[in-house]
Amino acid sequence: MLNEENTSKRKSAISEAESDQQIGEFWDDRDLADYWEETVPAEFSVNLQSEVTYYRVQVTLSEQIRSIAKRQGVSPETLLNLWVQEKLSKEIA
Repeated sequence: MLNEENTSKRKSAISEAESDQQIGEFWDDRDLADYWEETVPAEFSVNLQSEVTYYRVQVTLSEQIRSIAKRQGVSPETLLNLWVQEKLSKEIA
């Protein structure tokens, strides 16, 4: 059993890592199945909120958006969000 003094600085009891990078490096070379007995159940809540706002676009634009989204294997909503994020990041920079 781990004592509290040893775990206070560690972010991970299994890898004994002290940083996210060390945890990542530890798991890059290992399989969780080999450590499954050392895990403990965890409970947490996630509150993801997304606001939906509708903007009118011309029918021809909408058809093109759907076509490009289908070709790229994403939803039209995802494609538009990516495009808007890209444009905003350029405008802000």
